[in-house]
Formats: sequence, C-alpha cells, structure tokens
Amino acid sequence: MNTLVRATFVTVTILASAFAIATGAFAAPPTFQTSAKQAILIDFDTGSVLYEKNADEPMFPASMTKIMTSILAFDELRAGRLTMDSTFHVSEKAWRKGGSKMFVRVNTDVKLGDLLRGVVVQSGNDASIVIAEGISGTEEAFAQRMTERAHEIGMIRTNFRNATGWPDPEHMTTARDLATLAMFLISEHPDFYGLYSEKEFTYGKSLDGKPITQGNRNPLLYKSVGADGLKTGHTEASGYGLTASAIRGDRRLVMVLNGMESLRTRSNESERLVNWGFRTFENYELFKAGETVENAKVWLGDAPNVPLFIDEALTITIPKASRRNMTVKAIYKSPVPAPIAEGMVVGRLEVSAPDIEPIVKPLKTAQSVDQLDFFGRITSAINFIIFGASAGS
Repeated sequence: MNTLVRATFVTVTILASAFAIATGAFAAPPTFQTSAKQAILIDFDTGSVLYEKNADEPMFPASMTKIMTSILAFDELRAGRLTMDSTFHVSEKAWRKGGSKMFVRVNTDVKLGDLLRGVVVQSGNDASIVIAEGISGTEEAFAQRMTERAHEIGMIRTNFRNATGWPDPEHMTTARDLATLAMFLISEHPDFYGLYSEKEFTYGKSLDGKPITQGNRNPLLYKSVGADGLKTGHTEASGYGLTASAIRGDRRLVMVLNGMESLRTRSNESERLVNWGFRTFENYELFKAGETVENAKVWLGDAPNVPLFIDEALTITIPKASRRNMTVKAIYKSPVPAPIAEGMVVGRLEVSAPDIEPIVKPLKTAQSVDQLDFFGRITSAINFIIFGASAGS
C-alpha cells in the first residue's frame, strides 16, 4: 500500500436501537424451568437455540424414532421408486408386534399411504415394521439405513436398532439430534409434512365389525399454540417424550422434550415451553442477501467508494427485552486500497446483544475497482496531502 496514507480499522455502527441507554445495562437472561430430563427449543429459520437442558445427553427416543422411519419412506416417494398406492406385505413379525398398533392383518397387502398414516397418526409398531421390511427386506437392514441417514443429516449421536423405538440398550439419540431430524423433515419433505397434523385415522375393523379410529397422540395439536407436528414417544425407560413444531405468523419453533413422568406432564410442559419461546423471543431481519451494508472509501481507485455486503440474508433471534441493546457494526480497514476484486473479503460484520453469542459475518466487496493510472495516483495523493480529501474522490 502507498506509504502516503496508513489504513486504519474503522468501526461503523450500522444499526442501534433508539432506546439504548447510556449506561449500557443489559436485560437479564431469560429463564425457563422444566421437569423434562432433556429438552431443546430452536427457532426454525435462524437455527438459534432458545432453550436447552441436557440436550446432548444420550436418551431413548421411544416412538419418536418413527420420524426417521417415515423419512426413509418419504425419500423413496420423492425419488419416484414408490407411490402412496404402492403396497407392502404384512409379515407375521409385523402383525405380532406389541405396543401401539395400526391393526394390519397378517398376510395382507397394505397401501403405503395407509401405512404412513398408521405410523404418523396412530404410532403403529406393526405399520413401522411393514414399511421397514417393504423397503429394506428386513427391519435390521432398515435400521442400519436409518442410522446412516441420521449421520448424513448431522445426527452425530444417534444409533437406531429398529424402526419402532422398541426398547434396546443401543437404540439411542439426543434431544438436539431429534430437533435436527424434525427440522430436516420440515424443510426437505414439505409435501408430506402435512400428515403430522392429521388428528385421526381410521383403518381396519374391530372384532364386532366396527371401524377402528385412533387419534393422534400429540397433545399440542389439540391446543391453541399453532402446532402442526410431530411425534410422541413413551417407554418405561424413556419416560414420556414429544418432538413438536409450532408456527405463528412467519415464525416456526421446533421443540424436543423427553423423560417426563406422565401424559399430563408432557402436555403441560410442552405447552408452557412453546408459549414461552414465542412470547420471549423475536426475529429481526437486519439485511437481505446482497444488500449493501456499508460504502467504504477507496484509496487510489477509479471509484471513490466500494459497497460492502454479506452473502446471505441475516435474521437473528434474540430476547425481545434485549432488542434495545443490540448493535450491528461494520469493521474494516479504511480506506480500502485499489485494485479491488469483486467478492473480496475486506472486513466483518458483527452483531451483538445481551444473552446471545456475537454473530460475525464476512464483509465482501460488491464490485471491482481498478487502480488509477500513474498520473491519477500522483494527483489523488497530492490532493489528499493538501486538502485531506479521500484518495480517489
């Protein structure tokens, strides 16, 4: 760089609330207490963790396992290898399986669309095994694929041993992994996600010939919290659990709770946590993708300024009480020396607020700026020395 001027770091405050106070006092961190042994609450759009408790502790997922069972079927449907009218044969193993059931009959063929509702709405262990055997030949082979798929989508602490969540000491996951699974399903299979909001499904007949209708076990679907999925689970070893999602306006939250002592506790704790999340936090859009963050001065260039931007849209989730203390700063060396290539990283954008980790994004140049020719550089440098003008302006 030309020695006539030294580049200095500048910090430009892009956004600060008009309600910020001089003392800089921060709001107290939001708190929440739950009797669940493991829990996590995440904002779907920003990925911000709003609350967690033992979120990486190994736990038994019970029937929440069936979210992955359905995803492998959705993968086959999206790939065109299966349709909702494809039929799978009911083996004696599937028919005899205990626990929650869809009540399929042995040695019959059942449509995949019905089986999926049997898994999602009725939590049928029999339906889960029928799907597993239909796709992979055996439930064991299907479970191996479930684990592989889990690791592919980032569930690094998960191991599946069956398609149902039937107790097995090696069948383990975490609350964070189940939240990852739920967000993957919602984003990757929106065409099928609607199954999780269905409140009942009728299949088969009882011994007296009456149709068998079973209700969805997700307690939040029957409350005014905006819930539209996903799946409950319960065994003696796991306690009562729920992986759920709710949407209000343009915000979606994903929640996992496990290890609760009763159906009532599961219902109450899940309602309390989701309401707390929507009430306490808000999303704030700071910049759209490609939007100019700052116009930086240029040294010895054929343009006086160069726009700086961040690649992706930036929306953050913070406690509502922390909004007034939020600051957004562009930090870079000024002036930026020419020549400048488009897309060159020249600084960083920093977002800070109480109760969140600072968010840092690279600042890039939005366009190229050529260096002035020799005489232009001399003239510009002289103007800077005499008049203090920005070189290149």
